[in-house]
Amino acid sequence: MPSLKFFLEFVRHPIQVGAVLPSSAALCRTLAEWIDYASAKAMAEFGPGTGAATPHILERLQPGTRFFAIERSPDFADIFRERFPNVTLYEDSAVTVPAICEKEGIDQLDAVLCGLPWASFPESLQNELLEAIMKVLRPGGQFVTFAYLQGLPLPAGQRFRKKLRDYFSEVGRSPIVWRNVPPAFIYRCRR
Repeated sequence: MPSLKFFLEFVRHPIQVGAVLPSSAALCRTLAEWIDYASAKAMAEFGPGTGAATPHILERLQPGTRFFAIERSPDFADIFRERFPNVTLYEDSAVTVPAICEKEGIDQLDAVLCGLPWASFPESLQNELLEAIMKVLRPGGQFVTFAYLQGLPLPAGQRFRKKLRDYFSEVGRSPIVWRNVPPAFIYRCRR
C-alpha cells in the first residue's frame, strides 16, 4: 500500500515527490551507513516519505540520540506516523528546521539525512533549504542526500552538485545504487 500511495503522491505533486516508488532498501542502507552514529547527539531526517530509510537510521541510533523527521505531505505523514509512532514527526517544510530545532531544545544537529528531490526544486528553494541546514548543522556535521542518475545531467542537478561544493567543506559520492528505481547515488557531505 505505501507504494501505491507513493505513486499517487507523485502524480499529484511530482516536484515535491520526485519518484514513482519509495527508495529501495539498497539505497536506504547506503544513505544511512555513512553517518557517525557513535558521536551523534542530535539528528534529523528530511523528507522521509513513507519511511523507507527510517528503519535503517533507527537501527543505528545510539541510546540518548535525539532524532526527529520532517515530512511535508499529509498522506506520507499519516503513513509514517502509523509505521513509527515513537518517532517525532513534524508535518512541515524542511526550511523550518531552525524553528523545529529551537522547539526541540536542540542547539545544533550532528547529522541530516535527506530524501528530498533536489533536482526537481527551483534554485530559490535549493538555496532556502541549504541555508536552513547551515543554520543548524554543527561544524564538521554530516549531510547525506541522494540523487537520481538521470537527474545528474539536468541543469537543476548540475546546479545542486555545484551548490554542495559551495556549502560544504567535503563532498563525496557513493557508488551508483543500481537496485533502485531509478538508479541513484548518495552525496556524502561534511560541513
